Amino acid sequence: MDTHSTPKTPLTLLGLGDMGTALARAWLTTGHPLTVWNRSSEKAETLAGEGARAVATPAEAVASATGPVVLCLLDDASVGETLDGTDLHGKDVVNLTTNTPAQAQQRARWAEERGARFLDGGIMAVPPMIGRPETGGYVFYSGDHTLFERHREALEAPAGAEFVGADPGHAALHDIALLSAMTGMFAGITHAFALMGPEKDIDQARFATLLAEWLGAMSGAAHGIAAHLESDNYTEGVTSNLAMMTAANDTLLATAQDQSVDPRLLAPYMELMRHRVAQGHGDEGLAGTVGLLRSE
Repeated sequence: MDTHSTPKTPLTLLGLGDMGTALARAWLTTGHPLTVWNRSSEKAETLAGEGARAVATPAEAVASATGPVVLCLLDDASVGETLDGTDLHGKDVVNLTTNTPAQAQQRARWAEERGARFLDGGIMAVPPMIGRPETGGYVFYSGDHTLFERHREALEAPAGAEFVGADPGHAALHDIALLSAMTGMFAGITHAFALMGPEKDIDQARFATLLAEWLGAMSGAAHGIAAHLESDNYTEGVTSNLAMMTAANDTLLATAQDQSVDPRLLAPYMELMRHRVAQGHGDEGLAGTVGLLRSE
């Protein structure tokens, strides 16, 4: 037995919904001492049976914390309500509650005014992915970089950890940006299945495989858009320009009409492309449409 191994960082976790419970079990499995609190005590008591220390109030949990105080609650308002009346002076607060960038920035100031160090996090995983590195789940972190490095080993126990900047809002911004792209992908998938729906002899499972492979192949377009935005040259290396894609969109819309499919999931983006072409930028790739979405 190695009697000189470094003790595991103790953590305090407030909030035991599905994600909080998954985080708790990952920390317990990796040997981290864990104190837990939940508004309803049943989940905390269950985890106490698995090795956690359950406490009755957030104030008790925070007061006894010698490591990170992690919050995984419903929303930003819940964070304020839960920490109201607790003494945060000298504490390391890690907020894994889903919020907006502006809320994260405001919460960081709120914590610092109370003498705490602060990290915000955006979880890019669902509960079944937590504690399973092979699933690829990870968490964005932003805020106090020194705090991130101090607790990196503990933060990486449930899922990968990616620090994305000193601005406390950047973790939430990365989180929401990726989720927004995912939502757009889901819209495209929904439209694709709607097109195939009337065809009774279509093998939906086989089509799903083709669809997933195609989307994976096309995902590399993100790198091209990033390169164009960084260089401010939206035409270099373009193989399918906006003029070509806009012309092809007419075929997509005609097929939707023939298949009795509402084009509302695709039409707004197609209109954005048409607008950019009308501005005289038909030789560009997709990067030029990015600025059209911004109001400033």
